[in-house]
Amino acid sequence: MSLKSKGINAERDLVHKFWEFGWACIRVAGSGSSKYPSPDLLAGNNLRKFAIETKTTSGTNQYFSKKEIIELKDFAGRFGAESWVAIKFKGCSWFFLSLEDLVETGKGFSASKSLCERRGLLFEELTRGF
Repeated sequence: MSLKSKGINAERDLVHKFWEFGWACIRVAGSGSSKYPSPDLLAGNNLRKFAIETKTTSGTNQYFSKKEIIELKDFAGRFGAESWVAIKFKGCSWFFLSLEDLVETGKGFSASKSLCERRGLLFEELTRGF
């Protein structure tokens, strides 16, 4: 299976999870390839809206380009949504981090597995009570 297929399957997994928890969610096909900023997923209910950039990795660190994060912030701001990154490390549940929790690197941003375990929210924590 190609990396692109793995990423698409991971995004679809999250779409199903949101719907199972009573939220609406769509996958934005072609995100990252449009001239306009677009997140991987849009999720929401009658109280909250999320713009989400998703990543999966078999390593212990996940990296994001500055462009990805700037475009996520831009889209979320225009759309009136909260910006989140969702990271799935091999063998773990999804972690959700706010953009403020990402570590700035010379070329972009990163999130380690240990950072996600300390600062990230699990899916149930992100959606609880809403």
